[in-house]
Amino acid sequence: MRTRSPWPLKSVRSFHAANPVVRDALVPIVVEQTARGERSYDIYSRLLRERVIFLGPVRVSDMPSTLITAQLLFLEAEDSRKPIKLYINSPGGSVTAGLAIYDTMQYIASPVHTFCLGQAASMGSLLLAGGEKGHRYALRHSSVMIHQPSGGASGQASDIALHAKEILRMRSVLTDIYADHCGGEGESREATRGRFEAALERDYFMTAREAVEFGLVDEVVQRREV
Repeated sequence: MRTRSPWPLKSVRSFHAANPVVRDALVPIVVEQTARGERSYDIYSRLLRERVIFLGPVRVSDMPSTLITAQLLFLEAEDSRKPIKLYINSPGGSVTAGLAIYDTMQYIASPVHTFCLGQAASMGSLLLAGGEKGHRYALRHSSVMIHQPSGGASGQASDIALHAKEILRMRSVLTDIYADHCGGEGESREATRGRFEAALERDYFMTAREAVEFGLVDEVVQRREV
């Protein structure tokens, strides 16, 4: 997790235009027959109609964060009772951008079901854990990684000290969030917080099954029930 966004993006036109990894890839177009003729969508817009949001494969930065929060708010306005499915395949990224998504997930009335495919690392793991309790899933061969925030500072000693203080504050905030969502049965919040404080010292990698045991997800899924 980085305390500042590594991508100072200037364009706000679209997620796909702003991120070269996605922009340069072939984004499939879905064509549907309607009463008024054919209608085409890019695959992400078509998924949005089904209340599916996809985070990945880019890092969590201000642009993806803004677009995902907008999609969450839109889907809540469409129907606040229906769940929203957030699929995560992310290496992590900016703490502030990730917290904007997390806070919106908690703010809206619609329950957010989270799914990890590929990886949910750093801020990706926090968003995975922040989904609706009982509806946080990891696909069979996905992986999860948690660690403490990191950042860099230069300048006068007093400036560096201020940055270090802020990183420590942010670490405490993130630990509290994990503790709020990842407690085991019969485990006190203090015990959960202590468990995460120790785990966040270094990069802590988990398989899907280990993520369930650690409280980050509720179930490993292999095949969707129709």
